[in-house]
Amino acid sequence: MLSAQDKEFVEWWSKNRNKEKKLVKQLAVGLPLGLAFGVPILLSVMFRGWYKSMTYVSGSQLTIILIAVLLIVVFYAVFRMRFKWEMNEQRYNELLKKSEQEATPEQK
Repeated sequence: MLSAQDKEFVEWWSKNRNKEKKLVKQLAVGLPLGLAFGVPILLSVMFRGWYKSMTYVSGSQLTIILIAVLLIVVFYAVFRMRFKWEMNEQRYNELLKKSEQEATPEQK
């Protein structure tokens, strides 16, 4: 027997699964957490005077670091949201299978 929460999830996921899979939606939802990882790296590079033994970072190296951090942020955001989508899809399929098995009892 599916719980009320499971039934609500099945209804919601059947309506929203295609919207949740789009790359734009995944970026919009995942970027804030990705930026939470990238911003401290950028801040430590930008304010490099706080650590006196740190080697000098030139402008071209700074550009490469910015591009690398941007790629890390986007990769993390998309990877996290795709993983979340896959987990929801798996849960949805399991609940559908469970409800089908309950609807048609096994005959022995």
